[in-house]
Amino acid sequence: MAMKKSIPAANPDAYVAALSGWRHSVVEQLRAAVREAADFEEVIKWGHLVYFSNGPVLLIRAEEQRVLFGFWRGQKLRAIEPALKPGGKYDMATQEIREGMSVDPAIVGRLARDAVALNARLGDPTQVAKRQGNRA
Repeated sequence: MAMKKSIPAANPDAYVAALSGWRHSVVEQLRAAVREAADFEEVIKWGHLVYFSNGPVLLIRAEEQRVLFGFWRGQKLRAIEPALKPGGKYDMATQEIREGMSVDPAIVGRLARDAVALNARLGDPTQVAKRQGNRA
């Protein structure tokens, strides 16, 4: 069975506008808290919302049954939000938000601010990983 390939949204507003129901409200809440927390470049990349500050910082991805809220350096943020599950390359960790779960804007904001601070201190996570890969 072929996966249906969706056309990426033209921009972040279009991405949010295309969502409905609980996923729309969760993404709106996450997006509002993230944008209030720090100065990001907000783009559509890899088909979802990605926030950049000195490299990629975090993502918001709405799927059928969940919304993923992920951080490139999320493994360093688990003291703030233990629901962040490590996985993927870099120090990636993601939180899964499902229907009926609530979003705490204060925690979302703190995660976003700390993630920006990590990139400011440690550099672009994708570049750091490339440099580390070259040392191997």
